[in-house]
Amino acid sequence: MTLLAQAGPSYCIPTGISCCKTAQNVVIAMASSIDASKLKETPPRFSSLSCNSSKTPQFLSSESLSVGVKRGHRVAVAASPPTEDAVIATEPLTKEDLIRYLASGCKPKENWRIGTEHEKFGFEIGTLRPMKYEQIAELLHGIAERFDWDRIMEGDNIIGLKQGKQSISLEPGGQFELSGAPVETLHQTCAEVNSHLYQVKAVTEEMGIGFLGIGFQPKWGLKDIPVMPKGRYDIMRNYMPKVGSLGLDMMFRTCTVQVNLDFISEADMIRKFRAGLALQLIATALFANSPFSDGKPNGYLSLRSHIWTDTDNNRAGMLPFVFYDTFGFEQYVDYALDVPMYFVYREKKYIDCTGMSFRDFLAGKLPCIPGELPTLDDWENHLTTIFPEVRLKRYLEMRGADGGPWRSLCALPAFWVGLLYDEDSLQSVLDMTADWTSEERQMLRNKVPKTGLRTPFRDGLLRHVAEEVLKLAKDGLERRGFKEVGFLNAVSDVVSTGVTPAEKLLELYHGKWGRSIDPVFEELLY
Repeated sequence: MTLLAQAGPSYCIPTGISCCKTAQNVVIAMASSIDASKLKETPPRFSSLSCNSSKTPQFLSSESLSVGVKRGHRVAVAASPPTEDAVIATEPLTKEDLIRYLASGCKPKENWRIGTEHEKFGFEIGTLRPMKYEQIAELLHGIAERFDWDRIMEGDNIIGLKQGKQSISLEPGGQFELSGAPVETLHQTCAEVNSHLYQVKAVTEEMGIGFLGIGFQPKWGLKDIPVMPKGRYDIMRNYMPKVGSLGLDMMFRTCTVQVNLDFISEADMIRKFRAGLALQLIATALFANSPFSDGKPNGYLSLRSHIWTDTDNNRAGMLPFVFYDTFGFEQYVDYALDVPMYFVYREKKYIDCTGMSFRDFLAGKLPCIPGELPTLDDWENHLTTIFPEVRLKRYLEMRGADGGPWRSLCALPAFWVGLLYDEDSLQSVLDMTADWTSEERQMLRNKVPKTGLRTPFRDGLLRHVAEEVLKLAKDGLERRGFKEVGFLNAVSDVVSTGVTPAEKLLELYHGKWGRSIDPVFEELLY
């Protein structure tokens, strides 16, 4: 449990802050029923907070308060669905509370961690058809029994697993996701991936099941994809066609790999957010790996990336306001308050609140549950339904890369850690991209899914920018001192040749594979 304070002019709680003003404090308690699949970061624990104030916040251990006990200004729960509403706020939440919630992610550099998530498609080896829910349930139970994972249930259905700070969850079409624990080095990240794939394979080999590392389902249409028995996905499936033409494809036929990274302060968050957004399309190009759909080439190198351009533009995109001088935690909260809601979770049920406003929820005016006020639990749930290219929670998520083979699962976090966790590399990125216009960033967003590293940019190609960026990433990893540069070998190959993973697959399709899509299931089999 952490006692949070508002620090001005920035919202932050890093060790050693020497100028801040203490506002009303908020206690955030972690409920015992938290679903770890959406909470990747280690709760911030700081040894000191120096403020020019007569009131100094105290830091309390998670054992020192029981859930529901009133301490400080109010008690609220920070958690993810599915949870029970065991804690009720003693006073209504305010916008300031929502800002403090994001600010609670600030950590001193020695506490920064790397959280990697990756999704993959399960398929029957004999037929290449997607796994059915019954097969996925058998797999989850098998992993739980053999490798000592705790089961996560929704009603009578198993929907995930939890072990320590790792979790396994299901995306809408049965995509199998590992949400890794927050670790210190890329070696630990890669070891975690290896362990996970070993455990999955130990069970699936007996089932005749394989897993495919690619960004878009290459063979099967929407009608062929099973629907997972999770209440929130029913709500999303009904809502998606109302706000975009490709939302169902996003839900059921895409896979990604992403990395979650920390920040020390609001100012550090802003710098990393801007660098991440500016270079997100570099990552999209380097990891482009979704050139097939419905059994043939689809005209894109990253169809997964293109799909986000017409999924729901109220909650996706490049967020130009991040580059405004006024940007900070408060501005992101204002943005999130106006992103239409999906649901509210109450009494083990998802209540459809699609299209409604969290601002109205704060005022007790939510039509789906009139008169009821939100908790921080509801706020955290809402933040998980926002899908920009970089997403802010109590950490930053880099979201632009396609799912891919084993090497990419280690290379993607290596790329971003080298750029964002080294001060010199981060500053070089900010200097490099400082004069990029909003129109140029959006142009890259529109074109890179089709043309990858061959996308024209200013006087050259995006490949030339990628060469410089890769050098900065390598230099950043070198300075970290953990001998992690080798994890970028897969990216180095792409940059040196200018050929993306998707283009290599297309070459195989038109050549060795004889225009058959089926060999991709063996080529990219984990």
